[in-house]
This record gives sequence, structure tokens and C-alpha cells, in this order.
Amino acid sequence: MKEYDLFVPLYYNDGRPVEPQTFQALQQQLLQQFGGLTFFPQANQGFWTMAGITYRDEIVIYRVIMSDAQEARRFWSDFKEWLKQELRQEEILIVERDVETL
Repeated sequence: MKEYDLFVPLYYNDGRPVEPQTFQALQQQLLQQFGGLTFFPQANQGFWTMAGITYRDEIVIYRVIMSDAQEARRFWSDFKEWLKQELRQEEILIVERDVETL
């Protein structure tokens, strides 16, 4: 089994908040693709440094689990590009890890 965490910014790069309906649409797409999800709605802060400049984002996290990693990676590849355009981001972080369920 693979577990995927999707880190979604709460704000566009110009400081405007991402609209609630964008999160609702995102949740529906993930639910349709994976059949279930966990949403961590509490705002988290992410920091990274690039070219000597430290950036900060406020994010929420969506988590899904899937047994077919090949299918999941195909989905995430296309979805990530769509989400980068939708949220006007240079990058979107998606983490994949091996998990076992009991």
C-alpha cells in the first residue's frame, strides 16, 4: 500500500485566500479517485529556502491510501499540473510513502 499526502496552500502567491469551493472541488476529485481520504483542516506552516530567500506558506493536508502505485502516480502527475495552474503555484508538494494497514 502507498500513502500520499498532498500539501495545499491556503493562499495564492498574491496573498488572497483560496476560495472554499476550490477545496470542496479538490476533495470531491480525491474522493472520486481514491474512494476515501483524510483531511487535516488545521492550518500548518511550511518553510523552504530557494536562492537564499526563505518562503512561508500556510497549508492544509489531504491524505489518501491506494494499493495500485502505478495508477496513483499517473493520477498524481496530471492532478499536480492541474493544481499548480488552478492555485497559481510554482510547485505543489505530494509525498508518497509505503504503509501497511492492519
